[in-house]
Amino acid sequence: MSRTTDRRGGRSDAPRVVVVDDSPFMRGLIGDVLTDAGVAVVGEAGDGEEALSVVGETRPDVVTMDVEMPGMGGLEAVERLMAETPTPVLMLSAHTAEGAEVTFEALERGAVDFFSKPGGEVSTGVSREADRLVEAVRSVADADLEAATRDRNPRSGAARGSAANVDLEEPLTAVIGASTGGPKAVERVLSALPMADCRVLVVQHMPEAFTPRFAERLDAASEYDVREATDGARIGAGEALVAPGGSHMQVGSYRAGRLRVKLVEDDDASVTPAVDVTMRSAAGTVSDPLVGVVLTGMGDDGSAGVRAMADAGARTVAQSEDTCVVYGMPKRAVGTGAVDSVCDLDDVAGAILGGAA
Repeated sequence: MSRTTDRRGGRSDAPRVVVVDDSPFMRGLIGDVLTDAGVAVVGEAGDGEEALSVVGETRPDVVTMDVEMPGMGGLEAVERLMAETPTPVLMLSAHTAEGAEVTFEALERGAVDFFSKPGGEVSTGVSREADRLVEAVRSVADADLEAATRDRNPRSGAARGSAANVDLEEPLTAVIGASTGGPKAVERVLSALPMADCRVLVVQHMPEAFTPRFAERLDAASEYDVREATDGARIGAGEALVAPGGSHMQVGSYRAGRLRVKLVEDDDASVTPAVDVTMRSAAGTVSDPLVGVVLTGMGDDGSAGVRAMADAGARTVAQSEDTCVVYGMPKRAVGTGAVDSVCDLDDVAGAILGGAA
């Protein structure tokens, strides 16, 4: 039987959450973590079917959705929710390659973001990552659901609009940074980016078990040769690297149109991988034309990076508020005064190539 109790009954501005998990223990654990942080847990459900009912009754701001459940699982539940009672969903997924695959599928079906549960005992992992879970819930609560579900399937094949090559006067390097809502946004940008004498570095806030699959998806969706970065990896025209989860990606050297990266640790960075780390290193190393792009996401990562890039003479682009799932990172970047242009998501690829696309 479903429960629709408000565990907190406190602040009116607290996000209202429904917790969906087939384990009563996990529902209690997640609920306690959120309640202790001032988040109002207004309902619980043990499977997807029950979740639809509870969400319809309580109309929460966020649903935390487990992937694997008996009966109606998380993927079907997300799709049904988006069709029947559109509500921002945070997926809770395993920190594995298999978990990554199903999570990306959930994002395609309309989920806003995901929380990767650490390996080992799930209860210990969730408790240890309590602050990160609460931050993710609050971020999803602030998400623009229309932007998150608009054009769910990124362009593919002939629909990409990237069949024709673009001739650039000089080699170009682009650094693209994103967080919440970023996987679909980055995929959309790269799928629309025409082949050119351009090398692309992608920094998406994402755990290490997920970035290899993310790189594979970008490779399949775009004309560019995309792979996860390794220490010392080199790329040239028409190639792209994705910063691996758990490491920062710096531009180590740039020579004759070939770019080499190195993976580093940086205890001063608030997130790993950090957009700022990559952008600052690119600004100090790349001699040819350079462009920095900040897409949807929560927080201020990327604002110091675009400032450094602008100071080095690079062009800078931020995604528009109307097309962002979370207008946090782009807003902070624009606030620095260092952003040259603010573009809707579908115009970012053209802005990267300076209007040549």
